[in-house]
Amino acid sequence: MKSFWSWLKKHTIAYNIVVIALVFLGLAIAAFIAMALGTRHSARRTVPDFVGLKMTDAEYFAGRRDLQIIVNDSLHVSAYPGGVILDQLPKGGVVVKPGRKVYVTVNSMRQRMVAVPYVAGRSLRQAKNMLETAGLTIDHLEYAEDIATNYVLAEFINGEEVLEESELQAEMGSGVVLRVGVSANSTSTVAPQVLGRSLFEAKSRLWESGLNIGEIEFDEGMPALERNRARVYHQSVLPSEEVAYGNRVSLRLTLDMAKVDTAIVRHERRIEAELKAKMKADSIAKAEQRLIDSIVNAKKSQPKASQAQDDFFF
Repeated sequence: MKSFWSWLKKHTIAYNIVVIALVFLGLAIAAFIAMALGTRHSARRTVPDFVGLKMTDAEYFAGRRDLQIIVNDSLHVSAYPGGVILDQLPKGGVVVKPGRKVYVTVNSMRQRMVAVPYVAGRSLRQAKNMLETAGLTIDHLEYAEDIATNYVLAEFINGEEVLEESELQAEMGSGVVLRVGVSANSTSTVAPQVLGRSLFEAKSRLWESGLNIGEIEFDEGMPALERNRARVYHQSVLPSEEVAYGNRVSLRLTLDMAKVDTAIVRHERRIEAELKAKMKADSIAKAEQRLIDSIVNAKKSQPKASQAQDDFFF
């Protein structure tokens, strides 16, 4: 090595090139080390799962892992208590650098208040649309005898009747009870097909048909924030089945579209089988009627023949 440096010093140009290269290499190594120290390149933190925790608890656990909690949004989900974290980014279990910000969505303590519209004196469909536009929903339908079916007779919220002059307010998403008329000549309705629809769409169609909502069941373990994506794969009253007004229809929902597709295919096959059975029954009934008609006609023709013979002998 000494002989190499002795030789190199004798060749000035080569010596300067080597020295410059070594200086640049040293600077590059120093910059890399400084960057690694500044960004803590080798340090890693696993993000905890903050969903379901209160903000104070989440901030405590985040601080112990050198992470920072940032509230990105807030909304109200009744399935969770107010003030807890509903969602986070990055998700729990993700490995990040120290000092990383974790953005969270917090469940607000209560929904904002909205004015309750007066919907008595309107059709059920009109009343439902007005309530949905106002940010409210139907709690249930009460049917009472009246000359007009599906005509809203009265409206109640939190046990209080809503009058035209009322200036009531309620939390967004609150349910309104509607007293609806039903005539003596029209006491039943046909259940709509809600398979494959969201819960909001299914409820809307059932209410329009004069039916109430029964038990609502989601797949086990489905997060509350994912429920708006769920689709109906079972309804307790079969589509096209005739039932009394106000009857309750229970629903089951899933995120598994294979379940939904299977349910829809089964429904279509049932409808097809029922249609074929009806056509066959109609065909048999027509054949039987033709046979009966021919027998009746044959019997009618017999007395006339006998009478003709009697006239001949006399």
